[in-house]
Amino acid sequence: MSDHISGPRALSDPIADITDVYAFPSPEDPGRLVLVLNTLPMAKPTDLFSAGLLYRFRLRPLAPEASEGPGWGFAPGAEEVVLDCVFDRPEHVTDPTTGRPGHAQTGSCISPLGERVSFRVNDENGGAGSGMRVFAGVRWDPFIMDARAALATIATRKLAFTESGSIFLDGKNVLSIVVEIDTGALPGWTLVGVVAETLTRGEFNVRIERVGRPEVKNMMLAPKDFDQVNRDLEIRDLYNMEDVFRPGESYAGAFRARLDANLAFWDGLDGKQDWPVAEGDSHPLTDLVLADYLVVDVTKPYVEQGSFLEIELAARRGEPHETSGGRTLNDDVMDTIFTLLVNAGRGPTIRDGVDAATRPGTVTFPYLATPNPNPPEPPEHH
Repeated sequence: MSDHISGPRALSDPIADITDVYAFPSPEDPGRLVLVLNTLPMAKPTDLFSAGLLYRFRLRPLAPEASEGPGWGFAPGAEEVVLDCVFDRPEHVTDPTTGRPGHAQTGSCISPLGERVSFRVNDENGGAGSGMRVFAGVRWDPFIMDARAALATIATRKLAFTESGSIFLDGKNVLSIVVEIDTGALPGWTLVGVVAETLTRGEFNVRIERVGRPEVKNMMLAPKDFDQVNRDLEIRDLYNMEDVFRPGESYAGAFRARLDANLAFWDGLDGKQDWPVAEGDSHPLTDLVLADYLVVDVTKPYVEQGSFLEIELAARRGEPHETSGGRTLNDDVMDTIFTLLVNAGRGPTIRDGVDAATRPGTVTFPYLATPNPNPPEPPEHH
């Protein structure tokens, strides 16, 4: 699920629902950073982007946060690079091969240097200019997890993963935006925090969704039964409203109570406590989760597997990190997340039984695999 269908508003307006966010050095050019925003769960091959939305990447430089003991903290700087992408209303066209009527769409993104780069939706070559390359269109959904087993784990209070898991609705599509920028547009930056957002388009922009790391909302914030403070509160839409780089205080206590309770549940699934809680039952992972942006070292090269959370975990140990961090398309991040939640990395890997996508991402632009022309039909309640 990653961030698929992550709250009432995402369910009611799936066109604005961000399913996943990725950030990694380009495998083709180490001097470039690749940013991916996937939206619209279970997209049809003919689906197009909304002309009423603003699709946004936000990047800020990060510096290690001073702390007396082990910590996760990276303090975001005040400087920010914003990459906004918008789309025109679809045009009626006729397929020159089949003669059938259809639709085409044009989009554009503003580069870090302020240039507007235009492109045609579903054009494999995308658009380029001013140190930036952009693709937008329907692609194979790269997210991998045995979602049914994860939900069964929460429902039964027992680990429900098996050796051979299955990807929920394998072969589903998403609408994807891929932006590749020269790292020279981030002068002097080494560690970068990355978050993606969908907002209403116009003079007044209202944030609909924001996503950094996977499964924060669905696996860590959604379950209510363990939270004795706000047990009846659907909290995910409130979470989307918060600016991750400038969090407010109004709902901070509610977010912390929910995370402290749910993270303790995950920790106890192996029958022991691997994350000792602090005074007031504060869970050590809560601060990491609330700093909900991908952490990327733009000076290090692309690594296919094992970079997700590597920078944060190294910081916790007080050691230098070794990889670019961030999140790549083919990294099996859910095994990393479940292992961190359940045994703090001190025990065996907690596998969900799914190790790779049926159609993995590639190492050439636009990186995501071509879409499924006959995607599975979603359940009726979706």
